Amino acid sequence: MFAAYFDCPGGPENLYMKEVMKPNPGEGEVLVKVSASALNRADLLQRRGKYPPPKGASDILGLEAAGSVAGLGPGCSGRWSIGDAVMALLPGGGQAQFVTVPEGLLMPIPKDMTFIQAAAIPEAWLTAFQLLHFVGKVQEGERVLIHAGASGVGMAAIQLVRLAKAIPIVTAGTQEKLEATANAGAAAGFNYKNEDFSEKVLEFTQGSGVDIILDCVGASYWEKNLSCLSTDGRWIIYGLLSGGDVHGDLLARLISKRASIHTSLLRSRDKEASSGYQQAFTEEVLPHFSRGASPRLQPLVDSVYPLHAIAEAHRAMEENRNIGKIVIEIPV
Repeated sequence: MFAAYFDCPGGPENLYMKEVMKPNPGEGEVLVKVSASALNRADLLQRRGKYPPPKGASDILGLEAAGSVAGLGPGCSGRWSIGDAVMALLPGGGQAQFVTVPEGLLMPIPKDMTFIQAAAIPEAWLTAFQLLHFVGKVQEGERVLIHAGASGVGMAAIQLVRLAKAIPIVTAGTQEKLEATANAGAAAGFNYKNEDFSEKVLEFTQGSGVDIILDCVGASYWEKNLSCLSTDGRWIIYGLLSGGDVHGDLLARLISKRASIHTSLLRSRDKEASSGYQQAFTEEVLPHFSRGASPRLQPLVDSVYPLHAIAEAHRAMEENRNIGKIVIEIPV
């Protein structure tokens, strides 16, 4: 089969489509014929040699996949049949023509959704769902600040905050991205490049601040985050785009607000925990993607690249050109 590959860490130019051995499903695993995958920041980090896959996971890129069931390993429960349309969050291996997945980690694709649309769901939406409900325990009426609001996770989080009857506020780097987040349901949005988002958030919340912050940026935002975090607020860090070295009296500022820091990394979760998130997501959120649902949730696809153009897809993400998800179409 063909798969996205690189022989040594480095830039996007190191990526190519390589012919590799097709995997065989093991005990309790399902073989999925992949029609579409999607790109994530973790793929960029892995390509640079800074984010190795978990022990035992495929070293092929790709944390999510959408396709059809092509084979069943021994011991499968009978939940899935050949030809079923499925999607999954993976520890790796999604950007290939086939991938094996533990049967409990598969989710059904809504009937009126394409594989391209479905590929934009697993990583972004499960990450946002887990951060908001399992980590942040979001409540109705709370205010949630979402950094990188126009990213895949950001656009999912906006809609999930609305679904929870809470109030999404975002930061983004261009007016075009802020407009996209407003269309997705953001109550307010601020350009972090030309305005102080903490001041704007405090102004918008009439001085009370936000109850939850979803932060994939890290070190460079810590002071502004704490400035606009409410008393007893929850600051959830799930990425470190600006690094992790903090200089200053973070702990004193944190204590003064009785605030808490939570961290999360979905890729390193064990299969049992991941299965729990996905079961809850399948039951509580997935029905809202179907036509006629109210409120209706929609994955946002920014662009689609064929697998052989994987390097260009990486460049687009590194340059922050995308609003929503970059999807990789896998050849038949």
